[in-house]
Parts: sequence; C-alpha cells; structure tokens
Amino acid sequence: MKKSWNSVNSTIRKSDILVIVLDARFIHETVNDEIIAKIKKQNKPYFYAVTKTDLKDNIDESSIPRPYVLVSATNRSGKSNLRERIFIIGERKYGKNCSLKVGVLGYPNVGKSSIINMLKGRKSASTSIISGHTKSEKFIRTEKRILLIDTPGVIPYGERDRLKHLLIGSTDFDRVKDPVDALENVMKKYPGVIEKYFGVGPEDDHSETIEKIALKAHLLKKGGLPDVQRAARMIIREFQKGKLRL
Repeated sequence: MKKSWNSVNSTIRKSDILVIVLDARFIHETVNDEIIAKIKKQNKPYFYAVTKTDLKDNIDESSIPRPYVLVSATNRSGKSNLRERIFIIGERKYGKNCSLKVGVLGYPNVGKSSIINMLKGRKSASTSIISGHTKSEKFIRTEKRILLIDTPGVIPYGERDRLKHLLIGSTDFDRVKDPVDALENVMKKYPGVIEKYFGVGPEDDHSETIEKIALKAHLLKKGGLPDVQRAARMIIREFQKGKLRL
C-alpha cells in the first residue's frame, strides 16, 4: 500500500488537474477523503467522475460532491462531458490552448482505467475486476492537449471497514477470508436482494439461504452437501462484476 500511495502522491504533484473517480452504486463510500486532503494541500483543481452509472437505476445526484460528471465506460456515455470539464477547468486555471496533465485517482476497482480507455478510444490502460490491478503510474496521451496519468487505487490509512471494501470491490471475491460471514453481513444490509436475484425464498438464518443457492447452482461437496464457501464467493463475484445490483 505504501508504494501505491507514493504513486498517488507523485501523480498529485505532477498533475495540473485531478479526476477523482467514484462508483455510482457507492458514491459516499468511494469518496477518498485522504486523497482530497492531499490535493487541497497542493492547491490543485479537481472534479469527480461518477462511473458505472449503467449499474445504478436511480442516482441521487444531490448526494454527489461538486463538481462532477456522470460516466459509463460500458455504454460510452459521458465522454464529451468529461473532456469538456477538463478543458473548462484547465483554461480557467492555466489559460486557453494549454496542455494538461490529468491524474486519475480513487479507491481500488472504481473504474479509473476504464475511464482512461474511454477517453483514449481504445484499450490503453489494463482493466480487471480484481482490485490492485494497476501497480504504478502509467502515462496515456488521449489527444494532443491531454496526458492522463493512471494510478493504483488506494485505501485511506487506518480504514478497516471490511464490508465497505467488499462491496466496492477493493477486496476481491477470491481474497475474502470468510466469504460466508461477509456475505451474511451483506444480506443483513440489503435484505431480500440476493434472494430475489437467485430466486430462492428468504430464511431467518442467512446461512440456510446460502445453502439453497449452492444447491440451486449445483455447487456441491462430496456426498452432495452444499458448498457454502464456493457459493458465497460466487455470489460476491456476481455483485462485484455488476450483475447483481444491490
């Protein structure tokens, strides 16, 4: 994590403008206050890019910090608004026809590299649903006046909210130490959502619901018993990939 933060600090120093990427499904949770404090300390202009808007049916825009643009790399929507915002801020701060270095920052797995690829028009930054995929700063020129800097995703020092990190994908499904316990906490927070998605009836004991899903998905151990560990990881993977909407 220290190496990733070093990359972030370097990007803030080098950049003329910073773009802070938020996940539309978890806007409040993906505001990285530590990044914002560092940007403000260096008096750099910044704005928010709310991505994965295709995975959220109704976005409460009153909850989004200003200024912001809405983006979906999947639907390729918001690209012109994103470019326009960069140039408006750049010309206001540095004058017309300026060349701009634009750093892209945020939590792991919020969609930073996908935004960069959308602006470039082709795949230049490697993407993955696995958190921590980007390891260091990467420079991508999207057009004559814009040089983007892709950075590793970072979690604020001292933040230990495991459920939050699971939901936003900062901890990927393969690395969850106790997937059943983690999933039961998700089911408590979002009652009925997972049951509806998999077409099973709710149970007072969430572990019994996971057993039902395991049986329905044919995730079995020897002897035909439901493999609740595999089932829990499968369910977590579904919402981290955006198929299961919470």
